[in-house]
Amino acid sequence: MPWKLLQRSIPWMLATAVVGVMTHDAAAGSFTRGCAARDLQLLTVIEEQELAGSMSAEKVSDVLLEMMHARIVCHHGRVLDAMAIYEAVAESVRPIRSGRALVTEIQ
Repeated sequence: MPWKLLQRSIPWMLATAVVGVMTHDAAAGSFTRGCAARDLQLLTVIEEQELAGSMSAEKVSDVLLEMMHARIVCHHGRVLDAMAIYEAVAESVRPIRSGRALVTEIQ
């Protein structure tokens, strides 16, 4: 009797294991919406700065390489790590703004 029970439960155990592996791979292999949204935001900023001529081609290349790294990290399911990389990229491409007011008339 125990042998028949074991024979009947083996297919169910295998099916459960396969579904578990598939679910894990699907979650780890997906590019999340958060990563995709941040990627698109940064690509837009980079494109604007490139068109304005405020970013060198070498800087664009370096930034895009870092973004590719963030995509890979996100694809591996480490979304928070990828977001940290995206934030570092955003800081590096953010234009430097002066806190001083522009004076047009001096008396």
